[in-house]
Amino acid sequence: MGIGNVGWVQLLIVLAIIVLLFGTKKLRNIGSDLGSAVKGFKKAVKDEDKTETTTQEKISEQDNATNPAADKTAAQDKDKV
Repeated sequence: MGIGNVGWVQLLIVLAIIVLLFGTKKLRNIGSDLGSAVKGFKKAVKDEDKTETTTQEKISEQDNATNPAADKTAAQDKDKV
């Protein structure tokens, strides 16, 4: 059993060579940096989604303020979904 044609023994040998080349401290730093980057990316995506939703709500509110009939249309569209 393995990934493709590579067995678990080969993966362990490659891992041992990587640890010998870079050292555990450097690998730990790389791992923490990678984790921080992933967290930052997820946060940025969530913040962008919130900003986009807020912007769309503001535009919708402005449309409704200038066109009261748009409020009815928006409510009907929500009911359809």
